[in-house]
Amino acid sequence: MVRALSRVVAMGLLIGGLLLAPNAGMSEERLPLTDRMWRQLLSEAHALGLPTKFLKAVPPSFVRFEFDDLHSYAAEYHLGEHRMVLNRVLSFNGAGATLRPLGRLTHAEIETLYHELFHAYIDHLVTVAEASPEGVPDPVLAFARAQQACRYGAVLITPVVQRKGETEERFLTERESWEALNETWAVFIGWIVWNQLELTSSTGRSIQKSGKSQDEWVRRLRIAGREGTLRGYYEPEDPAERAIARKRYLAPASRLSEQEAAVLMKDVMGFSSSLLVRATGTFSGSGQGFERYGQCG
Repeated sequence: MVRALSRVVAMGLLIGGLLLAPNAGMSEERLPLTDRMWRQLLSEAHALGLPTKFLKAVPPSFVRFEFDDLHSYAAEYHLGEHRMVLNRVLSFNGAGATLRPLGRLTHAEIETLYHELFHAYIDHLVTVAEASPEGVPDPVLAFARAQQACRYGAVLITPVVQRKGETEERFLTERESWEALNETWAVFIGWIVWNQLELTSSTGRSIQKSGKSQDEWVRRLRIAGREGTLRGYYEPEDPAERAIARKRYLAPASRLSEQEAAVLMKDVMGFSSSLLVRATGTFSGSGQGFERYGQCG
């Protein structure tokens, strides 16, 4: 009786194990495609030594990835819709189903991807704030709204992009100023990543650690600040102006400020304290070349 009962119990455990094993093995595969892509993105970015702090703040299911044959832009992010549209060439085998492994993307393609991922991060912060208007605002979002009011409500633009010295003043709408800030910040995020990849992909030496790679990265940042390249753009709301120029680029005088750069490097990208001190110091140096337009108190 005992032997028979033991055989029954053993058989039950064996069958139960066989039934549960496929579910355990397929748990990752059964995740929604967006979740799997986001988890893959985080894992590969970490393996390449790329910044992941702000990516970890976004839930895996928040962004919907799409691929299309884009012509005007390399990628698009639709705020409010949580939708990222990437060029089909960024998809695996060009099939438009899932993202190519980061290790098989060019540095410029990863720069573009990070630019759009930052838009997704800001979109997430806004979505959370709107869902809980009485809650404590995220410090990055609160800072962004303050900068939007004091720095991006009125800007200088370069009507002819190639002529940085020729500028015009523009008073931006709520949507235009928010887009100008978002694009300025996303340009800087992409700049950080591209230059990190250019300097460390062959050596494996992180810019977070002191050494030649970090020295060169800081030198490049100083040049970018001096030449006024860390600036964004916006799409005019006025249809007549948009017919003339689809994008309006900010003039060097309306470029990224030292305070903005510090928040992005520390709170978004997770820079080490030593690199943060060196990097922000490049903005306060003399010889920047362009007087800054629009100051915040």
